Amino acid sequence: MLRVLLVEDDLQIADFVVRGLREEGLWVDHARDGNTGWEALARGSWDVVLLDWWLPGIDGLTLLTRLRQTGDASPVLFLTARDAVSDRVIGLEAGADDYLCKPFAFTELLARVHALGRRRPACVSPVLRAHGVELDLAAQRARRGGQALELTAKEQALLAMFLQHPEQVLSRTRLYEQVWQERYDGMSNTLEVHVMELRRKLEAHGPRVIHTARGRGYWFGQTAQRSGATVP
Repeated sequence: MLRVLLVEDDLQIADFVVRGLREEGLWVDHARDGNTGWEALARGSWDVVLLDWWLPGIDGLTLLTRLRQTGDASPVLFLTARDAVSDRVIGLEAGADDYLCKPFAFTELLARVHALGRRRPACVSPVLRAHGVELDLAAQRARRGGQALELTAKEQALLAMFLQHPEQVLSRTRLYEQVWQERYDGMSNTLEVHVMELRRKLEAHGPRVIHTARGRGYWFGQTAQRSGATVP
């Protein structure tokens, strides 16, 4: 399954892209500004990055330049209204792999995402790590303190969300829609049941790392570092 990061501040466009890609079976996360986009890029490895040019905080061009300076070769598609040839040249020379101007047809975006995903080196095995917990996304193996964790597919997807966003409060809506790929109606307790089971398995090998933020959602981290938790 391709893992896609969308960095886009226009929520209408973001909702359109995220829902469309998820319906096609892709694993998609969304950052609403350049700062959170950089945090997401720094924490994990992505098969494809969809990047807007004009962003609050760090702009898309700076974000791309920083990414390439770290040696990260993740395929990047600029998704922007800047359609001048000179802008395309600047973006491509900064390290972008492709360029798609707004407005765009979703079918074309999907085709370009799949094409970029095929460029990802087969040897890449992204591993997410935080607070002594690790998840190998390619091998689908999770460990804590050197001990293997037997997780279901949904539990792995939940853990991936927490590992990609440590110390951040993640709303129930965001967690449910990301993992189950469907709209959250607020009535089901499916998420709560899976979080409880994931907690049980993690706590068999160490202290609690998944905490409840009353009325807001859940956050992943050490209790002593709670003051650093933020709401995305």
